[in-house]
Amino acid sequence: MGLKVYLAGEIHTDWREEIANGCAGLDVEFSAPVTDHASSDDCGVAIMGAEEDKFWHDNKGAKLNAIRTRKAIGEADIVVVRFGEKYKQWNAAFDAGQAYALGKSVIVMHQAEHQHALKEVDAAALAVVETSTQVAQILRYVLDGSLPS
Repeated sequence: MGLKVYLAGEIHTDWREEIANGCAGLDVEFSAPVTDHASSDDCGVAIMGAEEDKFWHDNKGAKLNAIRTRKAIGEADIVVVRFGEKYKQWNAAFDAGQAYALGKSVIVMHQAEHQHALKEVDAAALAVVETSTQVAQILRYVLDGSLPS
């Protein structure tokens, strides 16, 4: 029994690699948003043409990224949503809501100081953790029932 896991949210740290490393040897297939900020921001205009107004520039990119994200969340068994410390990830809250609406198992990851601000997101999640190690341990438990030593 393998897992498809979508890693949504914060793109400025290496938390995705930490989870993948923690799941070495497990039958887990990871997917993620485009984490190159410029590519993610500019995909719409690069494909559909330039926009003079920054609103429409961003709108095109957001819609193309939404197509990609919807597909990935739809195919995932579990969606991990990371809220970073430095940047507000409004799109991560949307991803968590979309995954919840699709009946996906949602794991939310954020620091303790964000608990109050994210209490509604946390309430919809099946697990709320602070570290990548905890996510990897959850995935290992889901796949083979083993607990950390």
